[in-house]
Amino acid sequence: MVTKKLITSFAALILLAGCSSTGSATTVNLNVSEFSQKITEPNVVILDVRTPEEFASGHIEEAINIDFNSGDFENEITRLNPSETYAIYCRSGSRSGKAASIMHLAGFHDVSNLNGGVIDWSNEGLPLVVS
Repeated sequence: MVTKKLITSFAALILLAGCSSTGSATTVNLNVSEFSQKITEPNVVILDVRTPEEFASGHIEEAINIDFNSGDFENEITRLNPSETYAIYCRSGSRSGKAASIMHLAGFHDVSNLNGGVIDWSNEGLPLVVS
């Protein structure tokens, strides 16, 4: 009887540990309003994953550019601190969604993606910096 209780308790402990959210990584998809709020939080890194040409034509202020299509994206993100908070975007949200998945696999845990990308950002009348 004691052995059965011990086994049941041990199994429950293993299940609870397996359900723990510690270390989990998920992408949070944000609309323009939510994203614009997110980037005002302290220590959020704004990451533009479009091409350098797209970036130069207009980007969100303080964004850094790492081209998702460069063929070197995975290597480039190794220069970033995975414990930081990232708000990422592209033209429409597609590349940044894929980039977020790659970042999670690389150990980044706090990544938010702008649904609709810079297209929706611009359509809401929010500013872009031309470089």
